[in-house]
Amino acid sequence: MEKATVRNLKDIKGKRVFIRVDHNVPQDKKDPKKITDETRIRESICTIRYCLDKGARVILCTHLGRPKEKGEEKFSVKPIVKKLQEYLEGTKITYIDDSIGSKVEAAVNKLKDGEILYLENIRFYPEESANDPEFAKKLANLCDYYINDAFGTAHRAHASTVGIAKFVPAVSGFLMEKELKILGEAIARPKRPMTVILAGAKIADKMPVLNNVLKLADNILIGGGMTYTFVKAQGGEIGNSIVDNSKLNYCLGVIQDAKARKVNLVIGMDTVAGDEFSPTANTRIFDTDKIRDGWEGLDIGPRTIQAFKDVIAKSGTVIQCGSLGVTEFEKFAKGSYEVINAIADSNAITIAGGGDTAFSVAQLGLQDKFTHISTGGSATLELLEGKTLPGVAALLDISKIVK
Repeated sequence: MEKATVRNLKDIKGKRVFIRVDHNVPQDKKDPKKITDETRIRESICTIRYCLDKGARVILCTHLGRPKEKGEEKFSVKPIVKKLQEYLEGTKITYIDDSIGSKVEAAVNKLKDGEILYLENIRFYPEESANDPEFAKKLANLCDYYINDAFGTAHRAHASTVGIAKFVPAVSGFLMEKELKILGEAIARPKRPMTVILAGAKIADKMPVLNNVLKLADNILIGGGMTYTFVKAQGGEIGNSIVDNSKLNYCLGVIQDAKARKVNLVIGMDTVAGDEFSPTANTRIFDTDKIRDGWEGLDIGPRTIQAFKDVIAKSGTVIQCGSLGVTEFEKFAKGSYEVINAIADSNAITIAGGGDTAFSVAQLGLQDKFTHISTGGSATLELLEGKTLPGVAALLDISKIVK
């Protein structure tokens, strides 16, 4: 970790500190005011409380979802502010229904030491995603220091993650520091054997990761929808299972590369199939290369579960990214849940790579049994790809921090 952190800021008492958090939390589809997973809020508390205890005047900023226009009620951060207040009982938190402008500036000027101003969803402004420099400058004018604690958005070059850092001293928060340290160590200096589990529906999303982990891992376990492209590439019959026909040759190349590098590549050998994509579908187990027409693979089967467990039990490091089945349907969640339980029970360094994996771990109540649960699925994938995250690159090197 060569980037400066909030602890390197010598004195922030009375200073206006802008903290970019990632409070893009899952919400109930029927009632957006109900937060279904508080992990990202809970993980941000350490940095927020540190700044409050040091007497800073804290400005919080997050995005929530992908609003199409300013002011969409279901994308308002008001429910998040309410939930945050439960974690910071006794702290004055003021919500304001904008992110820039004279009203926001006036609210910032009224802030007292140890108080919080929570800005409205930053993505209500298209200038955020465009990393508009004038917009970024307006954000920077609100503060004396900028802290990026939003690992989940560190792969985005947006105004509140990259642009603002050009105008004000920028450092990382404790969550960002922890994510980079643990993931960085696991990737650069893993405890061997290193096992990476890659799953999900679209193989195109995982191609850059596959290309890099072939150089890093001892074992790569392939599950989820991407399995069937690998199977079809080898001449298998996959019924109505999801497939990317444009990636068949790519999959054959991965198989050949794994053999050449002596990487143990395990592709699901059986599948729990459904006769329709539905929670009430009829189910049947097929060999993955012999799925009949009219059936589609929706979960890994018992032989695959056992094969994955056998590899996990002998691993020193396990990183999982993506669900092995359609976990929103109970009938097709068993594979994902059994493998997560096996990871939790192992003696390895265990990392859930954010997104669906982290959600499944939380559903099972196994958070305390994992070494680390990342708050950023896409950011984790980009680290596994070997990329430098824009939101991290924008921060001050520790040698250049303003004392």
